[in-house]
Amino acid sequence: MRYLGGCCLLLLSCFIQAEILYIDNPQTLNAQLQGAQPYDQLILAPGIYRGALVIDKPLSISNDMEGEVIIDAGGEGSAITITAPDVVVTGLSIRNWGNDHYEKDSGIRLLEGADRADISHNRFQGDGFGISADSLSHITIAGNTITGNGELYFLDRGDGIYLLNVISPSVSGNRISKVRDGIYLETGSFSRVFDNQFSDLQYGIHYMYTHSDEAFGNVSRHVEGGYALMSSKSINLHHNRVSHALDFGVLLNMTSLCLIESNEAELVSNPSEKVELGREGKGVFIYGARDNLVWNNQFSQNDIGIYMAMGGEGNRVFENRFIDNQSQVKYVGDALLEWSYGGRGNYWSSYQSWPRAGLQVGQDVYRPNDNLDRLFWLYPEANFLMGSPIVMLLKWAQREFDIVEDTGIIDSFPLSTPSASSGFIDESDMTIVESDSLSFGGIFYGK
Repeated sequence: MRYLGGCCLLLLSCFIQAEILYIDNPQTLNAQLQGAQPYDQLILAPGIYRGALVIDKPLSISNDMEGEVIIDAGGEGSAITITAPDVVVTGLSIRNWGNDHYEKDSGIRLLEGADRADISHNRFQGDGFGISADSLSHITIAGNTITGNGELYFLDRGDGIYLLNVISPSVSGNRISKVRDGIYLETGSFSRVFDNQFSDLQYGIHYMYTHSDEAFGNVSRHVEGGYALMSSKSINLHHNRVSHALDFGVLLNMTSLCLIESNEAELVSNPSEKVELGREGKGVFIYGARDNLVWNNQFSQNDIGIYMAMGGEGNRVFENRFIDNQSQVKYVGDALLEWSYGGRGNYWSSYQSWPRAGLQVGQDVYRPNDNLDRLFWLYPEANFLMGSPIVMLLKWAQREFDIVEDTGIIDSFPLSTPSASSGFIDESDMTIVESDSLSFGGIFYGK
């Protein structure tokens, strides 16, 4: 108890000794930073200040609210480098840093030791990384505007926000455009990424080797892909939107134990006249991923609603809405997959049948892709035959005589209306489901 009291008194004494320093001469900023005491507040007058600043003690730096405070890095290196904990940077315009990806040139570079940094309400414009952080915990990045160089190719730009081995970061309310990835997270955990807006970039959010993350309320427009979950696990991706993407809305690649819930992906389309196999616009793309739950999402007006390939069979897919996609499903595999659970399948705008008495479920089993569909995928030059009488006759005969195929997708309880989900998923009730007859496997969050 005495030890705790001593720590509190020491911390209180630091704040009592802290001063508010007003700086109106850009030439003295470096000297003021070096001479500042821990937890001092540096308030900058409007003007252009030379970059390559180093903050090696806990303090705050902000503008005086009278005009624009510009930190200009002169085209090389990072504008601000932070190595101390509890640093606050707010209200600055940071520009013209370098573009050395190996050195991680950034508007603000957070190095090991800069835990609990708060980077909020700043404006960034430059070629390299907007904000980069390495081996930290509990940082906050909120309300910033980050703009890259749209004249550079995607891979020649830095990421808007780059987080490597960062534990429990909170990233919210940022507007990010013309960078590589909006927010890139690698080998970290317990992140919360919410209410951000992304445009004119590669991927809105890109997870690599992370776990126990959550993303919600984010919006991606005019991007290559919306949300990429790669070699990660236990990510809760919910209530996000993506539109006008080129490749995918949501990507699950070698990812497991993730909940993909209540997201919307629309107008994901590749406008090229000759689209390579696999390069079509996909609402959701599941590639080599297992034990995930895809529930209560809407995929509409995409080239393909859902594309599954290369060992992506072990996932639960139900109560989603597939509306007006050019192809509702594309499945590349040799298993028979059931996409329903507990008497509830998915809504398919291309499905036509009378509902079962007293239920919002169609009378007939729905097969969104069959052998004829796969034939047209393999030989797209034959697409002009899709609506021909002979093809329509073959499809009718398959439905009428209930010809069951040994591979593909079936929905035994297709929903008759595009209404919202019927229930609530309790994430604490998690059951692994297996079947000898149908490969629907995967993780299920029970109701």
